Amino acid sequence: MAGFVLIHGSWHGGWCFDKVAAILTARGHTVVAPTLPGMGGTAEEMAAVTLESWGDFAAQHCRDLKQKLGGAPVVLVGHSRGGLVVSTAAERHPDAMDSLVYICAMMLPAGLSRAEFKEIVGPNAPFEAIIKPLHGSIATVIDPVDDAGAVFAQLSPPEDVAAVLPRLLAEPSEPRRQKIVVTPERWGSKPRVYVECTQDRTIPIDSQRRMIAMSPGAQVITLEADHSPYLSVPEALADALETAI
Repeated sequence: MAGFVLIHGSWHGGWCFDKVAAILTARGHTVVAPTLPGMGGTAEEMAAVTLESWGDFAAQHCRDLKQKLGGAPVVLVGHSRGGLVVSTAAERHPDAMDSLVYICAMMLPAGLSRAEFKEIVGPNAPFEAIIKPLHGSIATVIDPVDDAGAVFAQLSPPEDVAAVLPRLLAEPSEPRRQKIVVTPERWGSKPRVYVECTQDRTIPIDSQRRMIAMSPGAQVITLEADHSPYLSVPEALADALETAI
């Protein structure tokens, strides 16, 4: 059995993984799904967030879980923007985890930021229409929330989507602007799985596959899912996560 540390994407919290966490736990694994520091916080708290601080936070959860499990394998998982956190954690603390999983996530090569990748792939008008600035450029929020389901989770059970959308949080902006730092010797030493979601309207499949090509070496698993596979196909996602053990 293994441990899983699940890192959520933008505007979400660890609670978005509840269904898949329950499945993994029932299979005998141990799951930790924290909410990243600063999410939904004050302007000062969100301004203080960096990729480095989030990466250190994720890595510490991996270390704590490994100690709790007596050295059993620990898999660090990131969804969407959480991929930036996973890459940073693995680069800064490669000893803390055994493998990495990116769920329709930002798996960027060295020297590229999320904002720069967005310029490369071009506009995504429905997604961009629901993102609004908060506190100047310090953070963003999803508004109107009612439109987010069609972008984030169009294939997911409506009752699950209705339960998640009101919980969306303000997202610190700085991590999107920071260039990723990864090296073959540290981040590249970790086995990687990329779970691509073919019906994703937030990070379309063409963008996912461009990232896979830009950072070769990951095992690719394909799900016929929206941007929220933890809601739309939680059993299949749990299966995919177990391949990283």
